[in-house]
Amino acid sequence: MQEEILGMLRTIRESQEVTNSKLEALTMDVRRLEGEVVQIKRDVAVLKQDVTELKEDVAVLKQDVTELKEDVAVLKQDVTELKEDVAVLKQDVAGLKEDVVVLKRDVAELKEDVAVLMTETTTMKTEMTGFSQQFDHFEQRFDNMEADFKVLYQDYRFQKRDIQKLKDATGLL
Repeated sequence: MQEEILGMLRTIRESQEVTNSKLEALTMDVRRLEGEVVQIKRDVAVLKQDVTELKEDVAVLKQDVTELKEDVAVLKQDVTELKEDVAVLKQDVAGLKEDVVVLKRDVAELKEDVAVLMTETTTMKTEMTGFSQQFDHFEQRFDNMEADFKVLYQDYRFQKRDIQKLKDATGLL
């Protein structure tokens, strides 16, 4: 009878050691995941800052476009004034054609810049979605580990109670 109890105690002790080992592994996993979550939060903050800077750049580009529109309006007014003087008109028209070519090139470059900014914004939105999904995944894994930890802790308490009952029943220790 006593050998059976000792055998049961050994089995419980081995089970307790396995439970403790699993608990330590889960604790390490939780700490690692917490570190990853902190890094993701930092990455998100950097991305938010980048988005803010891009918005500021877009605002500057919009201001430049407004200024270009004002310049075009001034040029139109100049053309009207140049029509009054035919002799000066021929010289000024050549100059204006060059200006228009430059403006068209500038507008084309601005359109390319806006297209690049739109692509970068779309890429950032995609990355933000990816980070959000990763964060949700990590959060779900953390919740699962927390549930596993609670089950292990409850098993530990039951085993501790069973050990105490065995001790009380056998009068050992």
